[in-house]
Amino acid sequence: MPSTSDSVKVAVRVRPFNQREKNAGSQCIISMQDKTTNIKNPETGDIKSFSYDHSYWSHDGFKETPSGVSEPDGSNYADQKRLFSDLGQGVLDNAWQGYNAALFAYGQTGSGKSYSMIGYGANKGIVPITCEELFKAIDTSSDNKKQLRVFFSMLEIYNEQVRDLIVKEKPPHGGLKIRQNPKSGFYVEGLKQVPVRSYKEIEKLMESGTINRTTAATNMNATSSRSHMVITIRFEQVLVNDAGQSNTRSSDINLVDLAGSERADSTGATGDRLKEGSAINQSLSTLGNVISALADQAMGKTKVLVPYRDSVLTKLLQSALGGNSRTIMIAALSPADINYDETLSTLRYADRAKKIQNKATVNESPTDRLIRELKEENARLMALLKKQGSGDTSDIQRMLEDNQRKMTDMSMSWEQRLEQAKREWERSIQQSEAREEDAAFNHFPYISNVNEDPQLSGVIKHVFTTGCTTIGRAGPGEGAIQLRGLGIQPKHCEIRTDGKKTFITPSSKTAAVFVNGLKIHEKTTLAHQDRLKIGSGSLFLYIGHPCERKDTDVSSFDFDFFMTELAEHDGVSVDIATPRGTDHGVAHDMANRMLFQEFVNLMPKIAEANAISDELKRFTKFEPIVRSESCHDPKGTAPGKEVIVRVLNTKTKKVWIWSTNKFYNRKDLMDELYLKTLDGEHVVLTRDKDPFWDPVEDIFLGSCHIMLQSVSYCAEIDEHFTVHNYHGKEEAVVHVMLLPCNEKGVVIEDDVILEPRDLVGKSINVLCKIPQCMSVRWISDDNSRGVECRFTMPYHKPAKTRDVWHKSYVEFEFKQQYSFRPVTQQILDYLQTNSLVLELWGKQVSEDQQLHQQLHQPNGILNGDSHMDATSDVIGQLKHRESELETLRTDYEQVRKDNFRLKQSLMKCEEKVKLLETRTALQRKNSRERAPSVKVSPTHGPPPAGAESEGPHGGLDLEFAKALRDFFRDVETCRTK
Repeated sequence: MPSTSDSVKVAVRVRPFNQREKNAGSQCIISMQDKTTNIKNPETGDIKSFSYDHSYWSHDGFKETPSGVSEPDGSNYADQKRLFSDLGQGVLDNAWQGYNAALFAYGQTGSGKSYSMIGYGANKGIVPITCEELFKAIDTSSDNKKQLRVFFSMLEIYNEQVRDLIVKEKPPHGGLKIRQNPKSGFYVEGLKQVPVRSYKEIEKLMESGTINRTTAATNMNATSSRSHMVITIRFEQVLVNDAGQSNTRSSDINLVDLAGSERADSTGATGDRLKEGSAINQSLSTLGNVISALADQAMGKTKVLVPYRDSVLTKLLQSALGGNSRTIMIAALSPADINYDETLSTLRYADRAKKIQNKATVNESPTDRLIRELKEENARLMALLKKQGSGDTSDIQRMLEDNQRKMTDMSMSWEQRLEQAKREWERSIQQSEAREEDAAFNHFPYISNVNEDPQLSGVIKHVFTTGCTTIGRAGPGEGAIQLRGLGIQPKHCEIRTDGKKTFITPSSKTAAVFVNGLKIHEKTTLAHQDRLKIGSGSLFLYIGHPCERKDTDVSSFDFDFFMTELAEHDGVSVDIATPRGTDHGVAHDMANRMLFQEFVNLMPKIAEANAISDELKRFTKFEPIVRSESCHDPKGTAPGKEVIVRVLNTKTKKVWIWSTNKFYNRKDLMDELYLKTLDGEHVVLTRDKDPFWDPVEDIFLGSCHIMLQSVSYCAEIDEHFTVHNYHGKEEAVVHVMLLPCNEKGVVIEDDVILEPRDLVGKSINVLCKIPQCMSVRWISDDNSRGVECRFTMPYHKPAKTRDVWHKSYVEFEFKQQYSFRPVTQQILDYLQTNSLVLELWGKQVSEDQQLHQQLHQPNGILNGDSHMDATSDVIGQLKHRESELETLRTDYEQVRKDNFRLKQSLMKCEEKVKLLETRTALQRKNSRERAPSVKVSPTHGPPPAGAESEGPHGGLDLEFAKALRDFFRDVETCRTK
């Protein structure tokens, strides 16, 4: 059996600027010459070079034909045809020779992976061109002794779960299972492989799979940028010799569109304990580890463990990476300077991949021999099944069923398989529905979905005929559109059209509906090409009535356009990071644009996190904030900016500040938690595993700048300063005094220095006082909080006031003396040009401490003057439980006492019964002894009066009657008690 050893073939391709990068004025940092790709660091100008098998320049130098196909315009522009000629044709050649082949695209979100693999519009990618060329070659084949068969399958991997995209039904809990066969390796159990006879059938299957993928992305909050798509084309050549014996040569062509590579190699927030549980990026990061390990093996390192088993993706790609396959990798690059770090990471990733060595083998397998081996294996499994008896035989049963299915498939003729696929396809009504909808699009207004992946945009369309259409999570009905994205209410909004105009109306105040970036609360008229955002992330472009459709070009209204528009209406634009009164040139301008892109990228994730919090009832609100370094800078001109996330628990009023990396990591875990909840799984989280919880921390509220120039003149400062937060909003007013004094701290008045240079070599003593802080909004919002001031006097250690709680009028009563001794010219220059930055920090009490304090203070009073927060449901419940417990204790004591009295009464009754039995026995004994001496004579008259009471017999009867009376009285008393 022939085999070859060759390296993974690696190609890189750079795309044109997208609209967002054009709006930001981005500069191209990629250049190519032959097989060499260069990248320029936009800050330092340093250039790094990499060599690959192919370097494709697709940034500029092209023109569009009337049909929309991009062609070279007399330059070295690499179009889709050239890509197929260099790469796709090799995949086809390998398939005809019987080798497995794999082609996968890697790169950050929006770098052009899907464009190269699938294509867009008239510009078909490698996958459709490869399929088309394969059937052209089959149709022209003249070998009558060879039967050619093609099978198609399409799957998606999201959050380590596999979903069959050809099957419309919801996948089983946890997705399809990955199994391992000792001979053929890993495979997806139950994955549907459809036999196809033409490229048109593949095209239809891909359209159906894309629709299913888009619908799932909407329902599960999973954009294509976070999932991997694997298309497998199984090509079989059945060779029949003159003796009638057949031999099958098969080839699996795996075409993989990987998820975006953002943060694939990042550890996120340092020390974030929750990163270990995230599975969203597990496949991609494991793929990086596999490539690194295989590269180490190729360099001669021994004892290298390749972690194929660590993720679903690497299990399925085991043969493509370091195994039985000829593999090609396309690294998609963004040319913009604002994506320098991600682009450099992609280039390094591709440089490692080209070192991997594969050993491809022709796959020849006589069908009859395979069936015989399967029968033998089944016989062995049956014997093992009988031997185990009543033990756990689920695995054996599964293997038997799988082998039986394989034998059934192999026993079926190719014509039978095609006929079966044809019947299944005819049973589907998707084609007829699509034709009806296509006709309706030409006569009525409709909305078309917009997705982060251009391949999934425009896939879902909803037509509005005359009348009212309800959009919501409720089941589909007459005049209703079912939408299951995050933040969608059962009846979210209504769209009504009268044939001339179309109106949209939110169903309630809490139903989030945005039109052209603005949230609406009442009936609004829609115009052609209006942008709609429904819920947290369901985006649609409205296409008006036919008479309104003057401009049919909707390509500019992509995902980036939607996000930029939403950001600008939130008060964020490309000049978001411009500090007051400064000009830092090109470097600052690039930082500006990078910050804006980071903010825009974060916005949809923030909306999704808020929607997940609402649906899971976690009472957590997330808000993106731009942190300005100028708030902490003594000059107030520092250009540094970064995007952070403010987290607020609306129930406990606790606040946290997260970095974007930490938020992304937590967001991954929120997605996992939400998906488990959708599957009906009951999840119990401890605090250290809860993505919505963190220990309390001090929060920066704002700062004020106190110019120190007066100190250099020994002049006093006694003013009230406004504390502003990062948004420029007022947080509090603080009273600050900087008073000149002597060495003993006695304030010196009217001793102003006219020339500060006269103080050189002498000393300056300053008494710093911070008496109070007023109108503290932090505490006004929740009086369980506290505040403190922090600052650093130049050339001295950091200082802070005492923390004060529960009062919006804070009395710090801070006083401290500072000395500059001896005064140098450097100190004078600093005092004359810089300011003292006074920072206000918010303090919080942890939930446990707050509960402990509130439960142990008399009458719910904290620190003698602050009442317990009446809005805390937890506190109220604990108080109620404590009251109930006290009542139960009282009832228990009463019951215990009653039981004691009952026991005493029963003991007395038992003693009386024993006494009664003793007297009765004695009475009977005396009666027997006296019986012979009694003479009964009819002549005798009645006994004398009083004789009965005086005799022994009469006395015992009386005692017996009394005992019975007392006994029944005690029994009645016990019964009533």
